[in-house]
Amino acid sequence: MNWRMPAEGEPHDRTWMAFPSTGYSLGDTAEEQHEARSTWAAVAHAIAEFEPVTVVVDPAEVDFAARYLSSSVDTIEAPLNDAWMRDIGPTFVLSDDGTVSTRGAVDWVFNGWGAQDWAQWDLDSKIGAFVTEASGAVAITSPLVNEGGGIQVDGAGTVLVTETVQLDPGRNPNLSKADVEAELARTIGAKKVIWLPYGLARDQERFGTRGHVDIVAAIPSPGVVLVHDQLDASHPDHARGHHIADTLAASTDAAGNEWDIVRVPAPKELRDEEGYVDYSYINHLVVNGGVIACSFGDPNDDVAAGILSDVYPGRKVVTVDARALFARGGGIHCITQHQPSAVVR
Repeated sequence: MNWRMPAEGEPHDRTWMAFPSTGYSLGDTAEEQHEARSTWAAVAHAIAEFEPVTVVVDPAEVDFAARYLSSSVDTIEAPLNDAWMRDIGPTFVLSDDGTVSTRGAVDWVFNGWGAQDWAQWDLDSKIGAFVTEASGAVAITSPLVNEGGGIQVDGAGTVLVTETVQLDPGRNPNLSKADVEAELARTIGAKKVIWLPYGLARDQERFGTRGHVDIVAAIPSPGVVLVHDQLDASHPDHARGHHIADTLAASTDAAGNEWDIVRVPAPKELRDEEGYVDYSYINHLVVNGGVIACSFGDPNDDVAAGILSDVYPGRKVVTVDARALFARGGGIHCITQHQPSAVVR
């Protein structure tokens, strides 16, 4: 079959998530654990206003999930190490013969974001296959070490990646750009792969992903790309954002069109107790009729929501405070994985 990864704005059947379980994201104290569970639940409930949500819950967390999640959210049990469904879950694709769309699911190799010394993935590495089976999708296995947060698409063959992820020695030490592009063509229908140099600075630190693209750039519609724009020159992401925008400006999409680059200002908050933050409005989820966006209690929250409303016309923008997510290493897009609809014509 010829597979195509749809744009995120195409119709969904549901969104998949995972509930925080014992480990890095849940936290050690009762206060930290309540914060994590409450935030993951808030995202699930926001999505449930637009489309079905299924949350994978570790057996040890079933009672907590029942306490934090309402009946509007479906749950299913499976052992977990962590709760970043974008990365541990499969990437859904479609194959269309003109009358019926078959849904597939790419099960990438997951190795803890490049075999990080703090990560555990013996359980999470099995979630891609588990969700694939539960969804009824056709299983597509891949030898590529990759995560859903490491790719952004326009649904028409354009794929954004970063050199620091797919070419990471901890992920794919023996692969070239050509090798990666060939596998992306086979699995998700890539016709044009655009290599960005890196992600955000905080994401390159010890507890980061080493540069996921879904925090720096997103494609709301063909030919339009959102780029994280840190306006304060003292922040290391100021230069990074400009370099990423310049890289995109020098490229075209799979159809040969130049990009309409929309810069999304970063929150004004620059630092937390760990250093420079990587707060980003790029890390949002598009759902049926809506956009679930990050907020940070920041003056730029409304500015970013307005931009998202403009680039996703006809969709309601709903914000969820994502500071607890970013403190743990990601955002709303990172904890969700959308399942596109397979439509019979």
